[in-house]
Amino acid sequence: MSLAKVEHLFNAKLTALQEQGTYKGNEKIISAIKMADDGFGPRYKLEGYGDRAFLRMNSNSYLGLSLHPKVIAAEAEAAEKYGTGPGAVRFISGTYQPHKDLEKRLAEFHGRESAMLFSAAYAAMMGVLPQFITENTLVVSDALNHSCIINAIRLSQPAKKAVYPHANLDALDKILADNSGKFKRVCVVTDGIFSMRGDHARLDKINDCCKRHETNYEEGIITIVDDSHGVGAFGRSGRGTEEVTGAKTDILIATLGKSLGVNGGYVVASSTVINYLRETSPFYIYSNPITPAEAAASLAALDILDSNEGLQLLEKLSGYSQFLRTGLERIGYESLAGDHPIVPIFIRDTAKTVALVDHLFAQNILVTGLNYPVVPKGEQEIRLQVSADHTEKDLQFLLDKLAEFKG
Repeated sequence: MSLAKVEHLFNAKLTALQEQGTYKGNEKIISAIKMADDGFGPRYKLEGYGDRAFLRMNSNSYLGLSLHPKVIAAEAEAAEKYGTGPGAVRFISGTYQPHKDLEKRLAEFHGRESAMLFSAAYAAMMGVLPQFITENTLVVSDALNHSCIINAIRLSQPAKKAVYPHANLDALDKILADNSGKFKRVCVVTDGIFSMRGDHARLDKINDCCKRHETNYEEGIITIVDDSHGVGAFGRSGRGTEEVTGAKTDILIATLGKSLGVNGGYVVASSTVINYLRETSPFYIYSNPITPAEAAASLAALDILDSNEGLQLLEKLSGYSQFLRTGLERIGYESLAGDHPIVPIFIRDTAKTVALVDHLFAQNILVTGLNYPVVPKGEQEIRLQVSADHTEKDLQFLLDKLAEFKG
């Protein structure tokens, strides 16, 4: 047996990715963390770069909870008590008390009857969406939805998929009207916060649109939102896009690995829906859960979020996000108005985007550049992500280095 007959095909694919500009290359490896000092937030050392310490502007840890002493202590204590891994899938013997405690708390936090953990938010979407799609289902998706939604739809093989232009609810309304009576069921699925831009779905208007058309479908319209970038980073109390828009969807998927600073994903919904998913979702049934220690750490992080300390962290995060947006406008960069800590800089040119990423790296700042075909031509950008463990000195340092760029 040999891979010799196919490896040249793999190499050709890798070459094509390089030519397209989507080749990621070798990963940068964080080798140490320098804790906050002298008015600056944490800095990160990378393997192979000596004593250089980098400002991290491309982390999803919006509240800085991955370094919070209470979260670290909760994980360490649970690892001592339960060991390092679950040892089995949930239905065999892999369910531990921290899993159940966390699920109960997540349901309460989101005002739902029940919750269910997955190994990751990506696995949650892949494991949830297909269970609601039949051979008589229309799936409707926003054009800027995350990869997990796109691939979950592909896995589901619905009777029909319809994609509406980003945030264009008139187009959503037309899709639902045009397909009236042609399908028994509709699933409308969207990101809460769109990860490339930091803008949010108008869940209130999506719900209103779906209500207008629901009676035209025998099995109704199910609304599903992935608010992984919203929960813990958006809304006064961190309840995400549902809080900001004042609207709940039928099924909410989110993550433990961004604002909560740990690992894993989850879904909240009615008890009937969660019971159904426990019996039907292969990504749940046949995969080990997050570790008991991760569940305990996530519970500690959720308790912090849902407290006065959490409110203060969210207020700080919002203030820093506005500070950065105001600063970008002042020095002449194009961004997008909003309240989320994803702050895009629209460069609108691939070569300039690459040059600016390189310039910032040379100044010990880590950022993410997004080029075509990851984003459409003309929308090339650098995605900045603010964290509550940044400081104004960090953000001013970033703005100063951006102002120096002569690309």
